[in-house]
Order: sequence, then structure tokens, then C-alpha cells
Amino acid sequence: MKSETDAKKRVVILLNGEPYRGEIPDKNAYVLCCDGAYSWAKGKVKIDENLGDFDSLDEIPVPAPLKKFPSEKDETDGELAVDRALRLGATELLFYGGGGRREDHFLGNLHLLHKAKEGGSTAVLVTNGATITLVGEGECRFSCGKKIVSLLPFGGEAHIMSMRGLKYTPADLRLYYGSTHGISNVAVEEEISFRVEQGEVLVIINEEEV
Repeated sequence: MKSETDAKKRVVILLNGEPYRGEIPDKNAYVLCCDGAYSWAKGKVKIDENLGDFDSLDEIPVPAPLKKFPSEKDETDGELAVDRALRLGATELLFYGGGGRREDHFLGNLHLLHKAKEGGSTAVLVTNGATITLVGEGECRFSCGKKIVSLLPFGGEAHIMSMRGLKYTPADLRLYYGSTHGISNVAVEEEISFRVEQGEVLVIINEEEV
């Protein structure tokens, strides 16, 4: 196993949700596999480290875990992986297998995007249907092609300005927590951009082109 000082700035985290069907960019990345994700990830992607409580796995994973966590604990295996990644000095986290199967875990995985951001890392959750990113205040740019793009406030009200590349580009967009106002916009250019003036925004880019 690579030492912490040799760890990559990009960390891939494999989660035990719906198995990811696409290719996973494990080159130049440190790959953490959470518990039952090993069942769908073994042989598909190189794994640098397995971790979790292994309550949903019927075999000993390879490489052998450094530590087995108790099944009764406050954190999910995904949160343990985020903590581990931040200790490794990660500046970019990519989550795969975090959608579907258990909606409670999926919603919890969105909170892991916030935890990663607070820890100084960018974070992207890639499912079979969409790419989900949490952004904070500042200029945001995405190269996404002509796809459905949804913007949702996370944790409270969000304020967006200077939207470009989308079908609907109000000069001053306020997203209220508890409203669906930002769902189902459409990218009309290869690159979209906007500036977040206040709050945090979930950017959900659907996989299929319109």
C-alpha cells in the first residue's frame, strides 16, 4: 500500500450503492473502497485500500483492510472514507456507486460533498444517471455538453448571478430552500457558467443529452 506521503491528491471513493457501469478514472488516483462496494468493484478498478465495517461483504477483500471498524458506529463507511481521504491530503474527491439502492445513503452522500468541501477538497458524485457537484460562493464553470442541468440550494437559500450557456438565464436568481425552482434548466452551449453570490448549490448534470 502507498504511504500517506505518497498518496495522490485525487482520491476515488467507491460506495456500496448502485454499481457504477462506466469506466472509473483510477490512473493517478488513490482508490478507497468502502465495504460492500468491493463486490462490484473488484476486477473493474484497481483498489489501493479497503475500509469499513465489512458487515455487507462475505469475503476478505484484497488488499486486506488496515482496520475493521465496528458495525455500530456514528459514521457511514463513506464518511470514514472522506475522513481518510482528507488525512491523505486529497484536494479532489470522486465518488462512484453512491446513487440508487438506499435513498437514505444517497442523501447522506450529498452531505459528504459538503464535508469534503469544508475540508478543502472539491468533490463530485458520479452516478449512472448524473454528475453531482456542490459549489460554494464564487465563479463556477462546467463543460457538460447540451444536457439537462439542475441547480438546487443546499442547506439554505442560495443566490446566483451572471448565468451563461443555459436556456434560462435570469440576471438575479434566488433559490429558496424547500423550492424546486432551479430544476430542469438546459445547457445550450458546451460550457455553462454562473456566479454564486450566497450559499451552496448542488449542480446536477444529467448523463443523457437533450
